[in-house]
Amino acid sequence: MKKLAQLTFILVLSIFIICCLYVFNQIKQIVVAAEFDNTLYANHPDVQDLNQRIDDNKNKIENLEKAADDYEEKIEQYKNQSASLKNQLALMDNQILKLEIDIKTSQLQIDKSKLEIESLELQVSKEEKEINSQKKNIIEYIRLINKNDQKSYLEILILNESFSEFFNQINYIEEIQNNIKKTVDHLQFLKTTLEIQKADKERKQQELEDLKQELEQKKIKLEADLKAKEILLIETKSSEIEFERLLVESKQRQNQIDTEILNLEERVKDRIAQLRTGSSSPRSTLVYWPTPAPHYITAYFHDPDYPYRYVFEHPAIDIRAQQGTPLKSPADGYVARAKDAGYGYSYITLIHDNGISTVFGHVSAIYVEEDTFVKAGEVIGLSGGMPGTPGAGRLTTGPHLHFEVRLNGIPVNPLEYLP
Repeated sequence: MKKLAQLTFILVLSIFIICCLYVFNQIKQIVVAAEFDNTLYANHPDVQDLNQRIDDNKNKIENLEKAADDYEEKIEQYKNQSASLKNQLALMDNQILKLEIDIKTSQLQIDKSKLEIESLELQVSKEEKEINSQKKNIIEYIRLINKNDQKSYLEILILNESFSEFFNQINYIEEIQNNIKKTVDHLQFLKTTLEIQKADKERKQQELEDLKQELEQKKIKLEADLKAKEILLIETKSSEIEFERLLVESKQRQNQIDTEILNLEERVKDRIAQLRTGSSSPRSTLVYWPTPAPHYITAYFHDPDYPYRYVFEHPAIDIRAQQGTPLKSPADGYVARAKDAGYGYSYITLIHDNGISTVFGHVSAIYVEEDTFVKAGEVIGLSGGMPGTPGAGRLTTGPHLHFEVRLNGIPVNPLEYLP
């Protein structure tokens, strides 16, 4: 009787182990299949092609950047030479060539960014599919366990080809249990990876938009530089003497404006005090941009690539604006000067609160009178800059607004005061 009980216990234990092995073998097959799918994706031809194209773009970008560095060295050499028409034209030529290379580089960077986004989209799609697959696997585990829980030990025993087979598979139990844990851990890893990839994709898309804006700025700059060279040749008639005369004229005009603004600010202190009427405190920044958006800048404050840096440091920003664009007062102000110079350089000077003044250059029309007040946002005139038109002056590079900000008469970077 005791032996019969022992044999019965062994039989029941054996059947139970066979049941577990059957279930875990089914689970192992599912795990192996999932891992096989992952291996297949690693060699996906679309991903390989995208990565190869990304690497090709990187190499092209590196070569262009080296060429741009060479032109930059030449530009610096010409900047250090004396001001002459010959050197000015050589400087412009090298700046134009470098800018053309920069544009090609930006276009390649845009293409590379698009490829990277496409690659990320494939990866995101793959991770989402694999997450769904792993979820199905877990559901299948549960289904198999439930299914086999409902089977009798005798039925499970019959399903196995050999009674002794379970003895050879006992060592697999712990391994298969680990595989189940790995599957759950892998699912969590996939979810984390997916979140990172989606965030990376959003970042790349923002970079792409920034690159597109940068490319547009460079194209505008190239257009302005080409026009500057054309105007210089027209104005000087390829004469070094005429070029020297233009330099002197431009320097005198700039010095005159500098002196004028300093004198005006000193003389109208009592008028400026009236700006504070009804205001709780003086402003140290401007309220509006002088031109409508978008604000494309063709030359920055003290721009090292300013085409006439031989003449003077660029004390302003040049904002691209179509001929006849309405110009707004950037803050409440006092009209200190409204200079209509016919076809010469026309400009408007506004003095604001807290030692801030602004200068609008190359204006084609003036809508305000001197010794009057304007409110923030009020239209004070129209932009110009087209060569040969009223207010443009000489050596203008095309339609734009020359916009200065001064603090106590000293030119400062307008971008630090604009909203």
